Amino acid sequence: MSTPIRTCVIIDDEKNARETLQKIIERFFSSKLKVSHSADSVKEGVFAINRFKPDIVFLDIEMPEENGFKLFDYFDIVNFEVIFTTAYKQYAIDAIKFAALDYLLKPINYIDLRDVLVRLDKKEKNKSNLPQIEAFLSNINNEPGNFNKIALPTMDGFQLEKVNNIVYCQAEENYTKIFTNRNEAILVARTLKSIEEMLPCEIFFRIHKSYLVNLNYIKSYSKTDGYHVLLENGIKLDVATRRNEEFIKALTRKQNPI
Repeated sequence: MSTPIRTCVIIDDEKNARETLQKIIERFFSSKLKVSHSADSVKEGVFAINRFKPDIVFLDIEMPEENGFKLFDYFDIVNFEVIFTTAYKQYAIDAIKFAALDYLLKPINYIDLRDVLVRLDKKEKNKSNLPQIEAFLSNINNEPGNFNKIALPTMDGFQLEKVNNIVYCQAEENYTKIFTNRNEAILVARTLKSIEEMLPCEIFFRIHKSYLVNLNYIKSYSKTDGYHVLLENGIKLDVATRRNEEFIKALTRKQNPI
């Protein structure tokens, strides 16, 4: 059974950027995507979304009158997928990653767009992306580098979790169990490596191929009978020998910030 063609709206103040993306879609992905409208501002984009009800919105971040983030002020329900487009702003990209949303770096090429569409195809249908948008808006309003929430992709959709509530993460083959300070275990549909890339390296450290820990929750470290840490919740975790030296440096940096 063939996948139905998705409709999309492009919002970007740069004419060349709009035209380039539309040409890539028409040349390489006409069997998957159809551009319903191309808008040069958030205001026009809101009108297009309300009129055409697109499946996907390609949203430029930096625009002169209203930046892309303002789009969400106009919708109580976000029932379309959002793919951000940007040429810079690492801070914004980090916030997007925390929210498990997609983005494309300019200049956009067909390979990156293909990969984004593959990820969208893998998403289960009828899953609300409101938790992702909420996480994104929460993080983007904070100081750069100080992200409060992460959107965790679960079996049922997404669960928002405050970053500081995560005690440690444990690999479960292609999944990850995330343990919180509420003694809750959340099964996430991502590998531990993927979760490691999403969480801030200043706080979380990969002590073992199976464990990623929040340095704030380490109660003690021991090198008796092998290296291991004791967490504040009483859990004892092994530290891999090859990671031990780097872990000690990370732990001491955390305790003695410059």
